[in-house]
Amino acid sequence: MGKKNKKDKKGKGKEKTEQKAEKKAEKRSKKELEGKGEDDIEKLLAEFQEQDRKRVQVTEEKCGAPPPRCNASFVAHTDKEELLLFGGEYFTGNKMFVYNDLFVYQIRKQEWLKVSVPNAPPPRSAHQAVVVSQQNGQMWLFGGEFSSHSQAQFYHYKDLWVLHLKEKRWEQVKAPGGPSARSGHRMMALKKQILVFGGFHDNTRDYKYFNDVYSFNLETYTWSLLKPSGTGPSPRSGCVFLPVSDTGRAVVYGGYSKERVKRDVDKGTTHTDMFVLAPEKKRDGVPDHEQRWKWQSVKQSGLKPSARSGMTGVLGTNNKAYLFGGVYDEEDEDEFLEGAFFNELWMLDLERLKWFSVQLKDLKQNTGDRKKRRRKKKEDNGDENEDSEDGEEEEEEEDDEEDDEDDEMEVTQQGVENLDIQTPGAQAEESVFKVTMAAPSSSNANTGNDASSDCAMEVDSFWPSRRMNTALAVKSGQLYMYGGVFEEGDRQLTLSDMYSLDVQRPNAWNVLAAEDPRLQEWHDSDSDDDDGKDGEGATASGGKEDEDSDEDSDESMEITFDDAPSRREGEGIGDYFERSKEYWMSKAREIFEEDGEVISDRRLLRFAKEVCEEACGK
Repeated sequence: MGKKNKKDKKGKGKEKTEQKAEKKAEKRSKKELEGKGEDDIEKLLAEFQEQDRKRVQVTEEKCGAPPPRCNASFVAHTDKEELLLFGGEYFTGNKMFVYNDLFVYQIRKQEWLKVSVPNAPPPRSAHQAVVVSQQNGQMWLFGGEFSSHSQAQFYHYKDLWVLHLKEKRWEQVKAPGGPSARSGHRMMALKKQILVFGGFHDNTRDYKYFNDVYSFNLETYTWSLLKPSGTGPSPRSGCVFLPVSDTGRAVVYGGYSKERVKRDVDKGTTHTDMFVLAPEKKRDGVPDHEQRWKWQSVKQSGLKPSARSGMTGVLGTNNKAYLFGGVYDEEDEDEFLEGAFFNELWMLDLERLKWFSVQLKDLKQNTGDRKKRRRKKKEDNGDENEDSEDGEEEEEEEDDEEDDEDDEMEVTQQGVENLDIQTPGAQAEESVFKVTMAAPSSSNANTGNDASSDCAMEVDSFWPSRRMNTALAVKSGQLYMYGGVFEEGDRQLTLSDMYSLDVQRPNAWNVLAAEDPRLQEWHDSDSDDDDGKDGEGATASGGKEDEDSDEDSDESMEITFDDAPSRREGEGIGDYFERSKEYWMSKAREIFEEDGEVISDRRLLRFAKEVCEEACGK
């Protein structure tokens, strides 16, 4: 008998230790949850699934715009003039709601339908969905995450679902060998397969980012792990991952990741690099999903966006992609994050890997300018007296052709001479369109709330407000945008507005549902005024009513700092706080736990410093 591999034995021992530690942590977590009156996350999910089992038929009902949400999936139907919105999340300040509802936007009627289909996937956000034409149209959905109301518990999915669009039937496809549980990944349809890239997994104790690529065969219903040659993207989530039609290639851009540099200290990285995933030389007789792949780092050109994460991308026509919004977190010396949000619209030519800033353009003014140029050209050529019918018809045809060329997204000349306003964050002077109306800005607070209060406002000057993790879809040359989230200080406001833009002739954003501040519900951490329902009265978390009720109490325990570590002579408040951070963090947590509240680590750190400064009399 051969000797056992010591390395394998050592690895198994480490794995067993980790499993034991995880079980102990789970037991400890369950006890803490019992003290808070919150059910175990697996029990919560089982309850949602049991509710869905009670549904036996498909129902459709007209409704208003869906409740506020971000990190939802938003895709266009393959055959019908419809958009499908599924899942997403909504944080109100003291509670997180996660959805598994399905909404259909009927484009021609400009109406929403809420569609209830039996056996739906459990509530989730930060998942991915794609639509394919197979079997009369299918929407495939993979992964995502679920969070309890308190955000003390997270669950990442690795399940795969398909919604048969014609039959309106959900089906869970149990195929082995697929990606591990994750959220924040990206997914795309490419020929007869679905590709999944990247994402992350967070179990509150540790986290991991991915850069693996999986292929799901739409004919055999099997997963394959691709192992491309070459140097590919580093692990990341929230990137852009889009196909280049008729080439079999895919483009990866940007994303976000973080790594632990020391205990309780993480360093985030906003990626701005770009890679192409392409099949190697095709081997005869080998199916597409078994072909070999390679990564290639590529150089970007054109007017590039500044660094940001949470920017949503969607594929349009003619291998043009459109990207909106995002945020860039700046970390100060005290490790506090301040986010700069964007409301810029970008176009990426996927064939040339060239960026363009998309602005509104005045079609009438451009048409007039073109006619003036043509008249001047005729005068210079001595043709001012030619006004025959044939000449007029020829001129009209030329006008139409020139108009079409100018209005198409194909860029044939530099646009520096037409650039009136430079978009903030741009790195080069080149643009697709002449700017004659209000331009987007990452620095000005252009919230767009006037759309709901001033009916007489000129829509030509309107531009959607700053946001991240919005939902984008393209159908019949129209770009549609729904919801998203932005921050104002410690307030994280989730949106439910909706807009459309003709990307071939982008002269104005159409306001399909204006921002409504009344729906941007927010409760400070010391507020318990939340009935577990969203802004329109529909129950959240996939239709389950929240029956928790917290009683307000005016009594509070006096918390003193007599036992605080002594401050050295001449020591600055920053150095003192860094040296005694654990003490002030525990005091800050004690203040919040006194009222039975939960606070994020980011806000806890900031509050701890405020407590320290106040106690030191700064």
